[in-house]
Amino acid sequence: MLVDTPLFNWFVLPSLIFLARFVDVSIGTMRIISVSRDMRLLAPILGFLEIMVWLMSIRQIFHHLNNPFYYLAYGAGFASGIYAGMWIERKMAMGLRVVRIITRLDATDLIQALREKGFGVTVADAEGNTGPVKVIYTVIKRAAILEVTAMIASFNPKAFYSIEDVRAASEGNFTNHSSLFSKFLSFEKKR
Repeated sequence: MLVDTPLFNWFVLPSLIFLARFVDVSIGTMRIISVSRDMRLLAPILGFLEIMVWLMSIRQIFHHLNNPFYYLAYGAGFASGIYAGMWIERKMAMGLRVVRIITRLDATDLIQALREKGFGVTVADAEGNTGPVKVIYTVIKRAAILEVTAMIASFNPKAFYSIEDVRAASEGNFTNHSSLFSKFLSFEKKR
């Protein structure tokens, strides 16, 4: 039987433990992100899946406490799962961001370009360390970050800008940059 062979004990089972931890931690990363984004339906589903996979992997560890490869597979799966979860979250581009742009230069062209692309823009006159500045705010879908930062670099490369997470926003003008979960997110907002 394959289960009691050295190949199974020293290669197959450690690989399965690694894979289980990889999957469970990736799911856990997504669960944490969905909790922070107030996704009340997705977070518990991911939590359930995460703990079920974790239970399967930890069961194998406790049944085979004498094999150090299981510990290594468990730790390597955990570390790899963190990286994979971060990669998945970056690719999904979930959520909204506020981009705050501060510039001493004339920002008329940048403001016009942002509005022409469909981004909602708010502009305020302010006072900086070196004198008068324009402060430009826009709340965007995360998928649009590269487009907006490229526009800033093109129209006003010396501008200071910061990007922050937005937990919730209403009555905004958001361009149609879709992410992997855009339909799910719109369902969550309706609830």
